[in-house]
Amino acid sequence: MTVQLGIPQPREEGSPGPGTSGPPQLPGRPAGRAAGLVDRYGRRATDMRLSLTDKCNLRCTYCMPAEGLEWLAKQAVMSAEEIVRIVRIGVDLLGVRELRLTGGEPLVRADLLDIIAALRQAHPDLPISMTTNGVGLDKKAAGLKAAGLTRINVSLDSLHEETFAKLTRRPFLNRVLAGVDAAWAAGLGPVKLNAVLMRGLNDAESPALLAWALGRGYELRFIEQMPLDADHGWTRRDMITAAEIRELLSADYVLSPDPRARDGAPAERFEVRHRDAGTARATGPALGTVGIIASVTEPFCSDCRRTRITAEGKIMSCLFSREEVDLLGLLREGASDGQLAERWQDAMWIKPKAHGMDHVGLDAPDFVQPDRSMSAIGG
Repeated sequence: MTVQLGIPQPREEGSPGPGTSGPPQLPGRPAGRAAGLVDRYGRRATDMRLSLTDKCNLRCTYCMPAEGLEWLAKQAVMSAEEIVRIVRIGVDLLGVRELRLTGGEPLVRADLLDIIAALRQAHPDLPISMTTNGVGLDKKAAGLKAAGLTRINVSLDSLHEETFAKLTRRPFLNRVLAGVDAAWAAGLGPVKLNAVLMRGLNDAESPALLAWALGRGYELRFIEQMPLDADHGWTRRDMITAAEIRELLSADYVLSPDPRARDGAPAERFEVRHRDAGTARATGPALGTVGIIASVTEPFCSDCRRTRITAEGKIMSCLFSREEVDLLGLLREGASDGQLAERWQDAMWIKPKAHGMDHVGLDAPDFVQPDRSMSAIGG
């Protein structure tokens, strides 16, 4: 559902529209707005996730149907210039301190390097990361680094060709592994790997996947499967929970809380040490860390600091939100930076307190899955 919050007439920066002292206020929202992207519960969004495209060259079972989706028309997607302007408003006017480029698959966008270079030129000190499935990354990693990308996240659910092909419906494992290594060689570190465990498919591989990542200096994060699949086949009972992930890893490792503050990060980090087979105690120094993103069973909504922009310029205050606020339409009508910032603030003000999946162990009866899949939202 797209929410219209009132479209003010285009005006010069700093001047009110005719007959009004500014854009209409959302009911219940204080007229004296706090600076930045603040919601009703006092959370402040400083982490921006911006989708460059809804297109993807994989068909992961937890995200897309086998036949794919109907892609957005080219004119519906934000142009490079529009992306740069929206990011500038977020950074300069609204306190955004970190940018993650997402998709779909960002690497399929032909002007990706130009976008990153323009963003870096406009914001020399802004951390700019990107989430990718890694297909084609081996050929583009060096260029991404040269353009100004800070670091990268790569989705990698299995190290076995057959399992990878079942999960992604594409035989591209070797291409992804080559992309991961190329990202590391290009200096896009720390390279983070995202793995979604699916019951009966790749859950038993989790200790080996962690060993592989630790041995190469990559940071692995396991992610609970979220109800964002286009087929709407997700059930709470079938997903691998964070508690189960910790149990699977405990066969070979001892996990202890990372002493570093979580600081609003979606992943809870753990230091990893070998487990002594005889005593079941930790042995030796920490091998590295592993993260677990437990959006469903151990939600971190109370400290969420993210704001999301879809590929067609819709603001989503929450990954699971069914409400979207159009920013790109207002921009294309000639709105000023100030008007766009106010629309963005209004959209974040209505951010829900939580996503509604708060009943551990049961399908949450009050949760309604978003119409969009993850690829259409931007991860």
